[in-house]
Amino acid sequence: MAIAHSHGGDTVFTSAAPADEVLVGTIEGVVCIKRDAGGAGWRIADRWLTDKHVHALIMEPVSGVIFAGANGDSVYASADGGRSWERRDDGLTEPDIYCLASARRNGGARIYAGTEPAHLFYSDDVGRTWSEFAALRSVDMSAWTFPGPPHRAHTKHISFHPNDPNTLFVAIEQGGLLKSEDGGETFTVIRGMDDDVHRTALDPSNPDQIYLTSGVGAYVTQDGGTTWEHRTTSDHEIGGYPDCLVIHPRHTENVFVAAAATGPGSWHELGTAGSRISKTVDGGRTWTTLRDGLPNRLKTSIQALTLEDWGDSFSLFAATNTGEVWASEDGGQHWSEIITDMAPVSKGSHHQLL
Repeated sequence: MAIAHSHGGDTVFTSAAPADEVLVGTIEGVVCIKRDAGGAGWRIADRWLTDKHVHALIMEPVSGVIFAGANGDSVYASADGGRSWERRDDGLTEPDIYCLASARRNGGARIYAGTEPAHLFYSDDVGRTWSEFAALRSVDMSAWTFPGPPHRAHTKHISFHPNDPNTLFVAIEQGGLLKSEDGGETFTVIRGMDDDVHRTALDPSNPDQIYLTSGVGAYVTQDGGTTWEHRTTSDHEIGGYPDCLVIHPRHTENVFVAAAATGPGSWHELGTAGSRISKTVDGGRTWTTLRDGLPNRLKTSIQALTLEDWGDSFSLFAATNTGEVWASEDGGQHWSEIITDMAPVSKGSHHQLL
């Protein structure tokens, strides 16, 4: 069993047993890491698309095709588990891919691609042709900008209602949160949080409960987005700059967040991101920082967090912008550094800050 691990792609997988292969999106392409025989450790087994900065990886379950979205270099697809890749971007007018997602639709699958500048595209033929959801840009975009050069907002994350693939939430960094209830034909702006929106995650057992990470902390809504509570702020112990966010698909009280102590603008000056992985089981009211095997604060920034539910327990993988992968196979209780010499996993230029 293989799973994917990247900044802007799939983050939750369900397997019969723990994966023995993880495909990681890095600034030097897709790195395939595998378990050693007997499960004693992990090793780098292969590298693909080595001249691409891969922001996003998804494994589309209907077709079995793996998609890689590259920073400044469009979308690539593999139908043979990563051994060979082809460019699939006919109609994709913005090549700088920040996120990918997929949802079941009419017996098949729809692939979504979010870009910089902030556009949203979709494909209904396994990525061979793409069209744009023009409605994403019909809202007021006057405040859509990003602090770092070239100061363009990007479509950072896409999430779906667990029972209705036509309802999607799109995070614009920086710009805010948009919602569509008709598959992307129209969008409304969801208010109540800072406009530096990173990600959303809907509780599969109660979709009206939505978690959101931002540049100023974490928010939670319990009424589908009408009102929001600011559960952690910029001085919270979990870290003031939360980004990666996952919910266990069956035991949905288990929510995990990876956060830097401060925003990226300070990492170079401070010489550290001060990252932590934390867990809440009460809707974000209280948090536990996971430390067994992890430093109190990592100097590096965690840029990808993936959860694999495999029945009796579940695994977590965390990758950094200095090229390490940490893992836990007992639900986050104990951690170990399984890869130390990989290329950085990085959103944009985050790998240059440390």
